[in-house]
Amino acid sequence: MELRHLQYLVAVVEEGTVTAAATRLHVAQPGVSAQLRQLERELGEPLLTRTSRGVTPTAAGEAVLPYARAALAAVEGAHLAVDELKGLVRGRVAVGMAPSLAATDLPDLLAEFRRAHPAVEISLREGTSDALLAQLVAGELDLVWAGISGAPPAGVATRTITDQAVVAVGVEADEMGLDELLERPVMCMSPGTGPRGAFDAACAAAGVRPAIAFEAGDPLLLARLAARGLGVAVLPEGAVRAAGLDVGAARLVPEVRSRIELAWRADGPNGPAARALIAAARARP
Repeated sequence: MELRHLQYLVAVVEEGTVTAAATRLHVAQPGVSAQLRQLERELGEPLLTRTSRGVTPTAAGEAVLPYARAALAAVEGAHLAVDELKGLVRGRVAVGMAPSLAATDLPDLLAEFRRAHPAVEISLREGTSDALLAQLVAGELDLVWAGISGAPPAGVATRTITDQAVVAVGVEADEMGLDELLERPVMCMSPGTGPRGAFDAACAAAGVRPAIAFEAGDPLLLARLAARGLGVAVLPEGAVRAAGLDVGAARLVPEVRSRIELAWRADGPNGPAARALIAAARARP
């Protein structure tokens, strides 16, 4: 049994057809079919069921698949371990960022990392802070930039990038009580974002339930709506400055704060690429 036999089996099952698997592996279709027949002869059982709709694993194929994937992962891990000893960094790293944090220095960080480690494949995913943190805990992401209002999830380590007040935008006053918001239409970030979580927690603690007129993931949109008198936007003060609008902003009483955090799994990612990126991100001022 050769490693390529297992590689072809996994590819065919994942792609659903021999043709698609051959394209993915950059080999000729007859070669894939021949190698699979050889593997089936060696094991003494058919591993795949071939129909006009595609290919599916037989019971024997299903039994073999976990071992095939484990063998391929072990070989990849061996290559990565040797590369790491040589000072080379290869592999993949998955990064998550909330859309409202586009003004961070993440593009600069990724560009510098790519120049230093061109063999690393980087993927970037957007989502709400809550969703990204859940994906981080699940191992689907290696590093996350997220807005966090309370304690991070269990098993997640963080480094604070900014810690800022959440303010009421569109108010010509120095401060505004949460109870006063009941008298005005309120515009908030979407549920699952850090500033929204901080605001909701503060309202619950104060026993108030403001009427939410607008929800959006883009703080600039909410600031522009507030500047046009459509309501009071509840936003981090940094977002108000970034919007560059001539609009009043009042401190909330009691104070509401939201943090932008760099987050990673406390027990560390498995791959050297992710470890290298986390180290680079933590080293930035």
